[in-house]
Amino acid sequence: MGCFFSRRRKPAQGGQQQQQAAAAAAAGTGQDAAGGEEKAPPQYSWDQRAKVDPKEYTFSGLKDETVGRLPGKVAGQQFVIQDCENCNIYIFDHSATITIDDCVNCQIFLGPIKGSVFFRDCKDCKCIVACQQFRSRDCRKLEVFLCCATQPIIESSTGMKFGCFQYYYPELALQFKDAGLSIFNNTWSNIHDFTPVSGENNWGLLPENAVVQDYVPLPTSEELKAVRISTDATRSIIPITRGRRQKSSDESCLAVFFAGDYTTANARKLIDEMTGKGFQLVQTKEVSMKAEDAHRVFQQCASEFIPLLEKGPVVALEFNGDGAVEGCRSTVNDVFSGTKVFVSESKASASQDVDNFYNFADMQMGM
Repeated sequence: MGCFFSRRRKPAQGGQQQQQAAAAAAAGTGQDAAGGEEKAPPQYSWDQRAKVDPKEYTFSGLKDETVGRLPGKVAGQQFVIQDCENCNIYIFDHSATITIDDCVNCQIFLGPIKGSVFFRDCKDCKCIVACQQFRSRDCRKLEVFLCCATQPIIESSTGMKFGCFQYYYPELALQFKDAGLSIFNNTWSNIHDFTPVSGENNWGLLPENAVVQDYVPLPTSEELKAVRISTDATRSIIPITRGRRQKSSDESCLAVFFAGDYTTANARKLIDEMTGKGFQLVQTKEVSMKAEDAHRVFQQCASEFIPLLEKGPVVALEFNGDGAVEGCRSTVNDVFSGTKVFVSESKASASQDVDNFYNFADMQMGM
């Protein structure tokens, strides 16, 4: 095989004449036989793609500004935010990944991110974030209302505070779907600290009564005000969960909905009914199950539910409060009488039901 820089061998005289004849023939085939017009060059799919301008997907070097992107303007692209100070930044769309570098005293909203969001060398920022993976490195005093499908990770970061994502605008539900994120998979409070310090805690939880707008205000620019936002917890796309906060009661209850046309709506309905009665939603999960998983989780009831597993993933909800089991069973009987739902049978078995399901789900999701 010849080297890239090797000198080409000079062709023999006869060979040169043959090459000239071949070139002339090739030129002839590029013309239309009838009119002598040249044929158009071939078109390939990659030639017809819209050109991506990196500037449209970057906020850099801004100070004291309010900026953002409206729904449909990012459409799954990567985004970069860097070197911004005292800014309000809103990404009202889904994206592939987002990196935030060297930002100070900024308020940031990030719509659903299919991959990772990575904060580096940021300080005194308040954020609302939905993502598959959350990472921070060398950050200080970040306060984050978070929806994260996997375990959030902090590294060399201090003064980090986390709360449950709560936000709504009409396009947000479809953006979650486009980003491949489930509204029921949120491990916002299950933080892993790569660089713990003995005797200190680099992270904690925001107050339960924290008001989202006190941290990230609604946009004031005319363009961004067109997005119809609500920060009312009852309208949040993501169910508000207690996460790892201390439970108010030693009684919990597991309810599991199986795949169907109304699974999400039914789960949301049960959440509304139970929280309306004073019970607390601890955690939620959407995950696929196999027959052997059903035997481990549902035990003697497994055979009743195994045929339903082929239709798709299940949605599980853990409620907490005195009388949670009785309250959940009566609500399911009254509201979902025609729907197959697994509900813990008693207070004695409920704790084991919760442990069985969520231990399985954590293993399934690699957590």
